[in-house]
Amino acid sequence: MSKTSVVDVGKSLVVKRPKLPSYQRKTKVLLQGFIIPLLILVLWQLGGSFGFVSPTILPAPSVIYHSFINLAVTGELWSNLEISVWRAALGFILGASLGLIFGVIVGFSTRSEELLDPSFQMLRTVPHLAVTPLFILWFGFGETSKILLISMGAFFPVYVNTFLGIRGVDSKLFDVAKILEFSRTKLITRLILPAALPNILLGIRLSLGAAWLGLVVAEMMGSSAGIGYMIMDARQFSNTDIVFVGIIIFAIGGKLTDSIVRLLELKLLKWRDTYSGK
Repeated sequence: MSKTSVVDVGKSLVVKRPKLPSYQRKTKVLLQGFIIPLLILVLWQLGGSFGFVSPTILPAPSVIYHSFINLAVTGELWSNLEISVWRAALGFILGASLGLIFGVIVGFSTRSEELLDPSFQMLRTVPHLAVTPLFILWFGFGETSKILLISMGAFFPVYVNTFLGIRGVDSKLFDVAKILEFSRTKLITRLILPAALPNILLGIRLSLGAAWLGLVVAEMMGSSAGIGYMIMDARQFSNTDIVFVGIIIFAIGGKLTDSIVRLLELKLLKWRDTYSGK
């Protein structure tokens, strides 16, 4: 048998698996993501039911669920959640907006980079817990100190990624823009910012996570309302189940906000042809 005929026979033996519709693929991916959490919950519940772990240290998922229902029915959960979401949203908007503005300024200007970037990089390494007492001394225990603390955490991821995104634009594209006689405005809006958009969106995703982290720190250090306050109040009375309710609320909130940005990435970055895994 000739070489060509062997190849043809081999190709004919290959069975192509039919592709699933889009909604079925998404459902399959979603269900696969729940396998490990469900397995952990089952083992956790079994450990609690058979008394392998003290309920004070690690209450069973069923106990945590009942505490969640009780907090939801009494309205305590929703009132604290509303305050926390408002703080996180306001702090994120303020910090991310300033991060985007300064990231663009420093990214476009080497003079601004030399003047501002060293100070920003120095402040970026300062932990939230280190500056929290200072914010309380300056702005008191009111909302101002909390929102500014959250915005500080949200500022740096957007700033750094915007700066890196602008500086990471291929220099050959500038040569093309020069040939096409792009104006400076057109150069920024049509070339630089679209090319830097993947980094900017990554910065927003990281910024949202930092905003939630800043919220936890702010509410635990000094607050009379919010999910962080609810966790600290429960800790004082050894209500571990309520502590877990607060932790789960933070985890779900962080995941939801991250998923929203990921959907935004899929919509705005359709033009990218990158490796998406196998």
